[in-house]
Amino acid sequence: MEFTKMHGLGNDFIIMEAPSWEDADYYQTYASSLCHRNFGIGADGLIITGPDTEMDIFMRIFNPDGSEPEMCGNGIRCVARYAYDHGLVKNNRISVRTLAGPRYPELILNNQQVEAIKVDMGEPEFKRENISNIGIRLKVNNQEFVATAVSMGNPHCIIFVDEVDKTRVSTWGPLLEVHEMFPARTNVEFVQVINNEEIIMLVWERGTGLTLACGTGACASLVASVLNNKTGRKATVHLPGGDLLIEWSELNNHVYMTGPALEIFTGTVSNNVVVL
Repeated sequence: MEFTKMHGLGNDFIIMEAPSWEDADYYQTYASSLCHRNFGIGADGLIITGPDTEMDIFMRIFNPDGSEPEMCGNGIRCVARYAYDHGLVKNNRISVRTLAGPRYPELILNNQQVEAIKVDMGEPEFKRENISNIGIRLKVNNQEFVATAVSMGNPHCIIFVDEVDKTRVSTWGPLLEVHEMFPARTNVEFVQVINNEEIIMLVWERGTGLTLACGTGACASLVASVLNNKTGRKATVHLPGGDLLIEWSELNNHVYMTGPALEIFTGTVSNNVVVL
């Protein structure tokens, strides 16, 4: 199996191709072993892409625990660049089929080189069945948190704190991920507001754990910041792996995410041996 290792702000992925959306099922069994950082390639997720009957390409992602999330913001930037660089698409505007519905990346080019990827992430969801609310009180281990829950195709629980550096993300994240309020589990973001145009975010990702960045989490955090009157509708989200520019448009209610995606290396997997 040939693969490409890519990352978006340190959120790293193994990219492989399959002939169709349905054929991607085959790879789910291998997600845990391939993503293992000691005995595999090592990654925050395994992404399968290829041509699609409905869109230009499809994207399916499998977490290190084998589960399949609906969407991945950093992952879709990586897939968009991979598809462009490897000839799966010819144009810099791409349509991508995901479990969360269609998404539309645009590669920003400078002298034919990819400088960044801007993705139309669609509208944030506020229906009760999609786990969206403001001011939810969550209690874990006698500690109470006030959260805002937003769906960006996948669920997010955003908690505003005074200082993210003093927040025990690895302690509270896994407990909040499986809180009874979230029957399908949730991503957990701890957010510190710097000013009207900047926030800092740390994330515990559902099915993955601590990561250096989360694109859908950054989108959800900006939406939550606006809903709680903490920022404007456009802000830079500072993450451990770097920055994302997020904008929640007043014109069409869509959220736009702009950030980088880089290829690290390529290789093959044969008989459980990785060859670079």
